[in-house]
Amino acid sequence: MNCPDTGNQRYRLVRLLPVLLIACAVVVDLITPRVQRYDALLYVVPTLAAVSWGVWPTLGFGVAAAVALVLCEAAWGDVLSRGVSGAVLVMIISGVAAWCSAVRQRREQQLRQATVVADVAQRALQHPLPEHLGAVDLYLLYETSVAGAHLGGDFYKALRVPGGVRMMIGDVQGKGLGAVESAAVLLGSFRESAYGEDDLPGVARKLEASMRHHASRAGIVDVDRFATVLLAEIPDDQPLMRLLSCGHPPPVRQGADGQAVYLTFRDPSPPVHLPVELDHDHVVEEVVFQAGDRILMYTDGVSETRDRLGEFYPLAERLTAWSSAPDRDITARLVADLTAYSDHGLDDDTAAVLVVRRPRT
Repeated sequence: MNCPDTGNQRYRLVRLLPVLLIACAVVVDLITPRVQRYDALLYVVPTLAAVSWGVWPTLGFGVAAAVALVLCEAAWGDVLSRGVSGAVLVMIISGVAAWCSAVRQRREQQLRQATVVADVAQRALQHPLPEHLGAVDLYLLYETSVAGAHLGGDFYKALRVPGGVRMMIGDVQGKGLGAVESAAVLLGSFRESAYGEDDLPGVARKLEASMRHHASRAGIVDVDRFATVLLAEIPDDQPLMRLLSCGHPPPVRQGADGQAVYLTFRDPSPPVHLPVELDHDHVVEEVVFQAGDRILMYTDGVSETRDRLGEFYPLAERLTAWSSAPDRDITARLVADLTAYSDHGLDDDTAAVLVVRRPRT
């Protein structure tokens, strides 16, 4: 990921380029032989200014370049034949550059408005996780595969329900607006069923029913759109976590000894909206989840990250190495390490939630 400070420094440098170019062109032209015409660089100034400046500053740089051109020609005694004609040409270029700057600014305004809409949509679909919820602390990692995008096919949710906390993390097959739409359907279904259903299998059945209703209404073929989902339930009064996997990557648990291990599912259910009939009900696993324990839930953007040799990211090994790191630092370390591990950066939507059990007070 690019550091925001680095991006700001580069932008400031781009804005300084017209000034630097005028100064360098004049100085170099005056100290070199006449046959070497470095003042020709002044014709580029308005175009360069249009990249990062507005209409009037672009015209201002054009005037400055025209004056500098006339002064250079005057120094060589050729102000009438080359200086005036050159200045006129620079101003014509400045007019075209100013028009391009106006077009660019309108486009940037449209993009800013689209970004605002995307921010609102993201908050409506996926509110930021609270750091404290019930008996647990939550720390989120969320990255989309498209630079600058705010929504993706990965989704997450955590809700305070009577007696505990219920959570969901999932990944819709595919990318684009269709994946976002399916993620929105599953999030809405979970918000409703997490409060109304007695157990996690009931929640899973509601998710399946919602996706099938959405698919029939939208004309989606079963194999075209399915989602892996991991459901979790953390009771307030019991040191455990209940888990139900619908084809989702297994979470990683880290106990008091610092060793991180993948949790296993004896009989995971198929992904939601996959055309496979269940011959039995969903199976719930219970795992020990005591005060201070960590459980990392994640999507395949984490588990399927590979290095240049094709080796998968060693998640459990990394979490074991970070056993002494503060809880709030884990997700930041994870995204930085994933980016460094992958030879070409994160190329898939990536979500992870670190769940930490707080001591009872």
